[in-house]
This record gives sequence, structure tokens and C-alpha cells, in this order.
Amino acid sequence: MSERDQADQADHADQVSLRPAAENDLPLLNRMLASPEIRAPFQWFGWSDPGRMARNFAENGLLGPDNSILMVDAGSETLGLVSWRKIEVVGSHFWNMGILLLPEARGRGIGTRAQQLLVRYLFAHTPVVRIEADTDADNIPEQRALEKAGFTREGKMRSVVFRDGKWRDAYLYAVLRDDLPQDPA
Repeated sequence: MSERDQADQADHADQVSLRPAAENDLPLLNRMLASPEIRAPFQWFGWSDPGRMARNFAENGLLGPDNSILMVDAGSETLGLVSWRKIEVVGSHFWNMGILLLPEARGRGIGTRAQQLLVRYLFAHTPVVRIEADTDADNIPEQRALEKAGFTREGKMRSVVFRDGKWRDAYLYAVLRDDLPQDPA
């Protein structure tokens, strides 16, 4: 990668922000979630309910107590989404988060920055001490993005997801509240 390409990539990552979904984001969300081309190769699991996003948006603006979605913007472009869902454990809970970017946004540092922002947001606004993410064992770019975002690979989950006619392995990553550098007071 040339120095100019690296500088352009850094500029895009510096411009990344997260925001709540707006009603005018619903067509993009529906397209992203229903498109094998956008979700491939690691997140396409078949067709799903086309009205789900509109119903969830009408119910809570996609910001619920147990699962939520924020839009990923870079400058004036909306390039994807980040999401999180509550995982209950005995007497407590933690978050499992995910990301879906449009193909043209991948490989530009946008995903890493969006995941860093989401981690900081969740630790700042919820009492959890653990945030998990998992990714297909073959999804090397996402593994690198998670590691750059501060996650630690904790292990392999064998045959955890069924995609494209067979069971697939995934890697489990996590970041703990204490893993983040403390801001100077």
C-alpha cells in the first residue's frame, strides 16, 4: 500500500462516527440485510423477514434494551451498521456486538474505528465489564479489525454457525472494561 493510500485510509477512519438510525435509513438497512452480495461471503444465512426492520424501528428506533443498531457514517456517507445484543449469564449480562459494512467500505479502517467507537460507547453508557464479538474462522480481515480494535481472541467455537450448506467454525473475541486505556482525568 502506498503512503497516499495509507493516508487516505487514515482520513476515512478519522471521519467515522456512529449515530442512531433514522427512518430514511430503512431502505439501506433492508438492502444490506437482504442482499447476498452485501452480506457475502461470511454473513449471508439466507432470506429473512423483510418487514422486521420497519417493525423494530417503529417499536423503539432500533435502540432496545436487549439489542440495538447504530449506523456507521464516514464523513457524509452511511456505510454500514454496528449492532449489539444482550447475553444473559447468572446474575449479570454482557454484550455481543457485530458489524456489517457495505463492500466499498471494507479494507479502509472504517470497521476497526466503528468497533472501537461502539466499545467505548457501550462501556461509557452501560455497566457491563465484557463485550464479545465472534467471526467466521475464515474471515481474516475481521479478525485483524477486532484485534486492532482492542479485542483478544479467546478461543475457537467449533461448528457454531450453519452457512452455505455446512457447519462453520468461528473465533470468539472479547474486550474487558479494564483492557481499555484510562483517559487522564
